[in-house]
Amino acid sequence: MPLRRPRSGDTVDGFALGRALHEGGMSSIFEVTHPEHPFPLLMKLPHLEGGDAAQIVSFEMEQMILPRLTGPHVPRFVAAAGFDVQPYLAMERIPGPSLLLRLRELPLPVQEVATIGAKVAVALAALHRQRVSHLDVKPANILFRPTPDGLRGDAVLVDFGLSHHGRLPDLIEEEFRIPYGTAPYMAPEQALGQRSEPRSDLFALGVLLYQFTTGQLPFGDPQHLSAVRKRLWRDPVPPRRLRPDCPPWLQEVILRCLEVDPARRQPSAAQLAFDLRNPEAVRLTPRAEKRRRDGWLKVLERRVNTDRSPRQGRAAATAHAAPIVAVAVDLREQTLPLAEALRASVGNVLHTLPGARVACLNVLLDRYVAGDSPHDQKGRSTRVQRLVELRHWAEPLGIEEGRITFHILEGSSAAAPLLEYAEANGVDHIVMGARANSMLRTVLGSVSGEVAARAPCSVTVVRAREVAP
Repeated sequence: MPLRRPRSGDTVDGFALGRALHEGGMSSIFEVTHPEHPFPLLMKLPHLEGGDAAQIVSFEMEQMILPRLTGPHVPRFVAAAGFDVQPYLAMERIPGPSLLLRLRELPLPVQEVATIGAKVAVALAALHRQRVSHLDVKPANILFRPTPDGLRGDAVLVDFGLSHHGRLPDLIEEEFRIPYGTAPYMAPEQALGQRSEPRSDLFALGVLLYQFTTGQLPFGDPQHLSAVRKRLWRDPVPPRRLRPDCPPWLQEVILRCLEVDPARRQPSAAQLAFDLRNPEAVRLTPRAEKRRRDGWLKVLERRVNTDRSPRQGRAAATAHAAPIVAVAVDLREQTLPLAEALRASVGNVLHTLPGARVACLNVLLDRYVAGDSPHDQKGRSTRVQRLVELRHWAEPLGIEEGRITFHILEGSSAAAPLLEYAEANGVDHIVMGARANSMLRTVLGSVSGEVAARAPCSVTVVRAREVAP
């Protein structure tokens, strides 16, 4: 039986749900009220019946990041709940409109483009000072605070489900082998899997400035990753070719934002805001007068050089200085003695690796025989239930948030996803339990033996001490 989604009139953890503001494929957003919070509120509720991995992980990321953000350029965090009952994220509601509504008015006057861009750049600068890259800058995720005189106030950035925090583990990077973002606004380095570059947000803002100036997207709306990666070698049509009254200084700013190499973009969001507010101070280069895209010979040379150069790849293995201890927990066969022995072993390893963080792993088997069903008998997502069980398993360890993460992996065997995770993320030590002697072990083989034989790091295999009857 499918789970019933919360709806208007329900109460969630003391918050009364009002009008639904958004009903998407991944989550719903409601106006809410609460007697202890007199200002306007909204609540984000993820949809759990599908159990989509990216949807769950992005919600976890936003729950980690939003409470750590401050200032007028982000919504104020109010409350949150995990997956044990009904997960939610409650925050200040920004009553002003998003930039999505302005798309019907494009192209906008040049001065308005510059004003909007400067406000967004100021918001990004505030975010970057807090060690966060948004990585999904687009019109729908930019709102403006209303002002008493009716003029548009500070820009506010929303939706941090794909963001990167420099002091937190990056669950998106660690669990997925493909880049996430909104294709028309995605920076080239994002398309290659790099998520720790704040100037990726400047590229996305450059796309937005181009769109608001010309009424067109500089790289179209690609539907596949291969099409997104074309921006590594194919430059956009210069804005002045599409809109002759675009001033040279604005084209200079836009095309600098859209440089493939982040080092050739503006050095910071604060500098971009200054340029947009002080056109006379913008230093003009040949970019400012460009009227045509680069010729085919230059594009071919750029493409060949791009194909020959080593991929930047994923930065997960080096993004966090702390060592990583991965503990593989088999929730299907877990016994109390084995759970206690596994936790004790994790504690011993942590003593030998000061400052290490722990990644708790569980594997959903997707094979036909002895596989895991995507839902339980009550219609709840198996992935979500495993996530909850992992958290409960880890509670006795007493490890503070930020030093422990939880990951549900998928595969046709248990060993392969564990080995892939360890290789991709530079794991320093794996701790796992030995499967008990059983028919399942006879049929499926020893997972711990395969991991120990092939792992790129040290492996500790734990067996519970048998107690004589």
